[in-house]
Amino acid sequence: MSTKTAQPTLDDISKRIVELLQEDGRRPYAEIAREVGLSEAAARQRVQRMTEAGIIQIVAVTDPMQLGFHRMSMIGIRVSGDPRAIAEELTEIPELAYVVVTLGTFDILVEAVCEDDAHLIDLIATRIRTIPGVAHTESLLYAGLYKDLYNWGTR
Repeated sequence: MSTKTAQPTLDDISKRIVELLQEDGRRPYAEIAREVGLSEAAARQRVQRMTEAGIIQIVAVTDPMQLGFHRMSMIGIRVSGDPRAIAEELTEIPELAYVVVTLGTFDILVEAVCEDDAHLIDLIATRIRTIPGVAHTESLLYAGLYKDLYNWGTR
């Protein structure tokens, strides 16, 4: 996901559709249509347009621990030069679920989802630190996941 300069404008109906899908991404279009006062076809078309525009994604959110990924870590990365190019390169690494350029102590933060400690150290040593411009990494190992929500609503 890249940053965009212009924010798409959503009307109140589209915003409500987003909120309904945040509650349950498998909600039937007929139910969405009833909630927002549209036909089922119109609700389906709005969801399709928002998906194609990159406004929403409908995905299954999993618990990594239950799928065999027992080591999660936030990794702070300091770079020399423009962090945006390195961030783009980091997006190609499948184990990185989250990549963001920051304006603080670190230039980039990434979230790694790995099978175990050996997998994490291999990821950092051979795939992150070898990227030209990466100067320093610092790992914050997750000891427990207490909240991970995606239903923050719309504006």
